[in-house]
Amino acid sequence: VFTNHLANRLNQESELEVREAREGDLVQPGHVLIAPGDFHLQLQRVGAQIRVFTHQQPPENSCRPAVDVLFRSAAEVYGNRAVGVVLTGMGQDGLRGSRDLVDRGSRLFAQNEETCVVWGMPRAVVEAGLANRVLPLQEISGALQEAAWNGRAVRAAAGATR
Repeated sequence: VFTNHLANRLNQESELEVREAREGDLVQPGHVLIAPGDFHLQLQRVGAQIRVFTHQQPPENSCRPAVDVLFRSAAEVYGNRAVGVVLTGMGQDGLRGSRDLVDRGSRLFAQNEETCVVWGMPRAVVEAGLANRVLPLQEISGALQEAAWNGRAVRAAAGATR
C-alpha cells in the first residue's frame, strides 16, 4: 500500500509520470517506476527494449524490494550509461549494486548526511568511495537532468564522428 501511495504523491509533485511498476512495463524516458511493496524490481533487455520484471525471490539485506537487485540489473542492461542514486535509508542495501554500477563505468550520486532522515544507505556508499557526487536532496534532480543531457550530447557527438 505504501509504495502505491508514494508513487501517487510523487506523481502529483513531479513533471514526470510516476507510478508503481507493473510486470513487463517498458522503461521509457519521462516515466518513473517505483518497485511495488514486497517485490524486487529488475530490468531486462527484451530485443531492443528494456522491460521491468518484478519477483518475490528472497529478501536481500533483509529487504524486498532491495536496491541491490535493481542496481545489478541496471549495470547489466545499461553498463556505463546508467546513473544510480542512493537516498536516505537504513542499512547497506544498495552498496553491492552500487559497486556493480561503478565497476561498469556508471555514475553514482548519494544524498548528503545533512538532508537524510537516515544516513545509513548513502553513508555506506560514500564511505566505500563509490559516490561520484554527494548532494543535498534538493540538488539531486538537477544533477540527474544534467547527467541525462550530457549523456545525450556525448552519444550525439560520437555518432557525428563515425
